[in-house]
Amino acid sequence: MREWTTQRGDRQLAILAYHKIGEPSPAAWETWFYVPEETFVGHLRHLRENHWQVIDVPTLLRGLREPDALPRQAALITFDDGYRSVLTVALPWLQEFGYPAVNFVPTDYIGGRNWFDNGGEPEEEICSWDDLIELERHGILTQPHGASHRHFSELDAAGIEKELRQPKDVLEERLSKPVEVFCFPYGDDGVDARATANVLREAGYHAACLYGGGPLALPIVEQYRLARVAMGPDTDLPAVLDGRSARSNAT
Repeated sequence: MREWTTQRGDRQLAILAYHKIGEPSPAAWETWFYVPEETFVGHLRHLRENHWQVIDVPTLLRGLREPDALPRQAALITFDDGYRSVLTVALPWLQEFGYPAVNFVPTDYIGGRNWFDNGGEPEEEICSWDDLIELERHGILTQPHGASHRHFSELDAAGIEKELRQPKDVLEERLSKPVEVFCFPYGDDGVDARATANVLREAGYHAACLYGGGPLALPIVEQYRLARVAMGPDTDLPAVLDGRSARSNAT
């Protein structure tokens, strides 16, 4: 476990990073990456009651260019790995609160399971193409989490370029929409973050997300290294948003 210090400022952006919402499937077991449905709803309620405005991807990208365009307290809700619980458990609550979100999916596993975890996490279903289209209809945008969900620090330059360009092409073709935000598997942007950022820029991405950290003070200095709050069942969201510490894992 690492402790992170929140950046304070007059205008803040909190990017919340979830994985699985609700109970494990019958053959699975509980891990830190399952956030109970009641806890998730409590997080959404806390955002509303404390005047955090939940934004969508276009608003995020505009805010990176024009910080004053963002609300004073902006929040972006994200999900890693594309688990089907985003559709079955999270979506109804997001609709009830009127909140958009981002679903980061490793494209090689669409319609399959999280075999990239190699048994380290229980097997759960990953959204199918039909699921992703349904989520898109309700404001939950799909963006890439790589193709094969590999650590970038284990890849050479050609491998990194493939992991960045291939899922972008696949999603843009299948969903008929621009893809502009990347999420690094395991929060790992490689051994040379500057080189990775250059490939992201050349490929047409306008932002990229890490994993772990606290709310960001605006203006954002590194748009291709956006910190996100790692959200688990014991994450104290009020403390995080008030500028204290947040727990971080990486997957």
